[in-house]
Amino acid sequence: MNIIVSGCAGFIGSRVCEILINKGHSVIGIDNLNEAYDNKLKIYRLNKLKESDSFKYYKYDITDIASLENIFLNNSDIDAVINLAARAGVRASIQMPQEYINTNVVGTVNLLELCIKNNVTKFVQASTSSLYGENKTPFKEDMNTDRTLSPYAASKKAAENICYTYNKLYGIDISVLRYFTVYGPAGRPDMSPFRFIRWITEEEDLILYGDGNHERDFTYVDDIAEGTILALKKVGFEIINLGNDQPLKMKELISQIEVLTDKKARIINKSEQKADVHATWAEILKARNILGWEPKYNLEEGIALSVEWYKNNREFARSIDIALN
Repeated sequence: MNIIVSGCAGFIGSRVCEILINKGHSVIGIDNLNEAYDNKLKIYRLNKLKESDSFKYYKYDITDIASLENIFLNNSDIDAVINLAARAGVRASIQMPQEYINTNVVGTVNLLELCIKNNVTKFVQASTSSLYGENKTPFKEDMNTDRTLSPYAASKKAAENICYTYNKLYGIDISVLRYFTVYGPAGRPDMSPFRFIRWITEEEDLILYGDGNHERDFTYVDDIAEGTILALKKVGFEIINLGNDQPLKMKELISQIEVLTDKKARIINKSEQKADVHATWAEILKARNILGWEPKYNLEEGIALSVEWYKNNREFARSIDIALN
């Protein structure tokens, strides 16, 4: 297949591209390399992708529809679009909501419009567990998600609704994937797994919001990438959770990293963040039944691989800016 992947230099996007290429597909990558977090990581991931002849890269912003049109004009026989380009992060969205609406909503509309115009019949849309807010766990896809707690979650909810509209109006086949707290090697430096590994390894103060009893359904990046690729199958319109189905308390995550690094965390507790939910937990029956997907990595394996990557790339990893947002 010939597949467009937006957000190709991102954490999930780069791994999706790698696996697609390894499976024999051709990938057209789009990424504007924005400054949502330290670009050194994005460039690191992108350079690995550029080593393949099956990868073509465009430094475009998905909010710029004129630039996107050039991609469709210059690349015939596009089979699918996987939209992983997004402004991510709950806390940062409170500070700059316009950026989140532009990328996550306008950008999604642009890609959908060009799919319709160019007869691309399959669209995969990345969404988020943040939509569930304070629903009872485990989170199921048919739960009410109208009461989002952050501009980030609200923008992703809008994107989901737009996808539904385009499916009904034009018949484009759409898989919407709600990701649950993705982690792994070369992960996002604005998320707790990367930061905790860095802070503990380097014996720096570890900032912990709340008392450590918040729970997250941490899901390894390779599992997420495989699920995303499986979602290229024809489904009509479906919203599907991709999570590990094994939530873990933040203090337990810290303990695991302490064991793997043989170092003790220097924890500094701060007040809970308003937009942070207490717990996330994915019900993944639909992913099993529709996609034939099952997470393969438990947290112990995934965190061990993440710590190993940090140790093997320590000079580079500790140069990454992880300024709190």
